[in-house]
Amino acid sequence: MGFWHNRRVVLSGGNGFLGSFVVEKLRESGCREIFAPHSREYDLREKAEALRLYKDGRPDVFIHLAAVVGGIGANRANPGRFFYDNAVMGIHAIEAGRIAGLEKFVCAGTICSYPKFTPIPFREEEFWNGYPEETNAPYGLAKKMLLVQLQAYRQQYGFNGIYLTPVNLYGPQDNFDLESSHVIPALIRKCWEAKDRKATEITAWGTGGATREFLYVQDAAEAIVLAAEKYQKPELVNLGSGEEISIRDLVELVRSLTGYEGAVRWDATKPDGQPRRCLDTSRASTEFGWRARTRLREGLQKTIGWFEQEAGRKSRSSSV
Repeated sequence: MGFWHNRRVVLSGGNGFLGSFVVEKLRESGCREIFAPHSREYDLREKAEALRLYKDGRPDVFIHLAAVVGGIGANRANPGRFFYDNAVMGIHAIEAGRIAGLEKFVCAGTICSYPKFTPIPFREEEFWNGYPEETNAPYGLAKKMLLVQLQAYRQQYGFNGIYLTPVNLYGPQDNFDLESSHVIPALIRKCWEAKDRKATEITAWGTGGATREFLYVQDAAEAIVLAAEKYQKPELVNLGSGEEISIRDLVELVRSLTGYEGAVRWDATKPDGQPRRCLDTSRASTEFGWRARTRLREGLQKTIGWFEQEAGRKSRSSSV
């Protein structure tokens, strides 16, 4: 009947951007017992709430996706909150799983945990060879400590926890709030609104020289479900697309795909963040047969199409 038959899954963050796609992929894989409560129902910053979630959800597999996230601006504005909330939610979720005798724990980490000057492509063996980029170090270190906890719990208690490290995600249903979003949704919204207003220019942060790698959200969801089913080892696993692009080239690509023809003003007083990001994803391929399917241009086209549909729907609703 397959791995997921009769297995009950609980997801923290299951109603979020990535979580909604993971739920969809679980259903496609044959899982029928899925519990994905809203964060307001269980505050994982409290240990008693984490224990209550396990009691109510009765999971065989727990997929921990809950996180407080944002772009460079949000990280700089909230370093304390981003550290505490992300660390304590994960610590309590893992400890409650140990107490409950959980079969398997799946933890989503972050590319922000890698050292600032990691050689390209990022290999898992480089994970501990330096300090993260300063603007998102509190968030990256908080998530990094969950790998330490999982490995320590495996060693002492035989706790079966795995740790996955995705690059920046993007896709339909992303957060397009300019105050808290990541670079792709922020650029899409800026270009779309500038085109709509016939603005002569948009502002982009930094110099444009930094590079990034992006992973389409549906590809990430597929990787998480496959790893939950097939991967059993303590070592972290990278999840990425293998496409490295400079922020300057990304801006030009988004401009082209949105049809915005105005100028771009680069605000060099704002930080670039980590100089380069590009992952080696061979371990994911070897261990559980996963490779990203969606090329960046294709994923951007789908994301922009979804955003334009949503913007049109909201415009029609407001005019009624």
